[in-house]
Amino acid sequence: MAGHSKWANIKHRKAAQDAKRGKIFTKHIREITVAARQGGGDADANPRLRIAIDKALGANMTRDTIDRAIKRGTGDLEGVSYEEIRYEGYAPSGIAVLVECTTDNKNRTVAEVRHAFSKYNGNMGTEGSVAYMFEKVGVILLPAGADEEQVMDVVLDAGAEDIVTHDDATVEITCPAESYHDVLNALQAAGIEVESSEVIQRADNEIALNDSDGEKVMRLIDALEELDDVQDVFTNAEFPESVFG
Repeated sequence: MAGHSKWANIKHRKAAQDAKRGKIFTKHIREITVAARQGGGDADANPRLRIAIDKALGANMTRDTIDRAIKRGTGDLEGVSYEEIRYEGYAPSGIAVLVECTTDNKNRTVAEVRHAFSKYNGNMGTEGSVAYMFEKVGVILLPAGADEEQVMDVVLDAGAEDIVTHDDATVEITCPAESYHDVLNALQAAGIEVESSEVIQRADNEIALNDSDGEKVMRLIDALEELDDVQDVFTNAEFPESVFG
C-alpha cells in the first residue's frame, strides 16, 4: 500500500521547530526525568526510559546530560520536580487535540494552554473528551530503498501490525506501543537502517482539511508547541500539503 508519510512530514517539521527554538534538549531532559521517577533508572527494566534515552541520543545529547537527568528523576540528584499532565480540546473545524505536558507548575501550564486554545479559536475540553479517539502506537520510518519483503520477514514476528511503502519510497512500520522495542531490536539485529522512530498517539479516524481550515488548525498547534511545558501535540487532522510549505 503506497501513500504519503504525513507522520514523517509532521515530525520533521516539529523537530526543526524545536531545534530552532532551542527547546529540544529541554524536552528530552524532562521526559527522561519523569520516566526515571516513575519507572526507575534502569533502562533495561524501564521501556519508557529506554525510549526517552534513544530519542535523546538521536538528538546528540551527551551521556553525561542523560545520566544527570536520570539521577534527578530517581532522586540521586537535587533538581526541579516535574509531573505529567494531559489536556484535551478542540481546534477549529472540530479537530480533536491532545496536549501532553511536563511541568513543575500546573497552574502556569493550564493557563498557557487555555490561552492558546482561546486565542486560536479552539476550546479546551474535559478529561476524556477526545482521548478515546487516539491509540498509543509505535511508528518506525525506514529510509527510501528498504527491501519491503525483507522488512516484513523481520518485523512481523516481532509484533509489527502494518507496513506501508510511501510515494517517496520510505517504509513506515506501525506496531503496538508494547512491541515498539522488540520491533526496533529486530531491525537492528537484521542490519536494517532506521531513519526515525517514536511512540505516538494516533487518531483512529482522521478528518481531511482544506487549505484554509488546515492553516487555522496549524496555527493553534504551532502556538501550543511553542509553550515550554508542552512535550507533544497530537490531532486527528489530515492536513493538506500546503500547510507544510
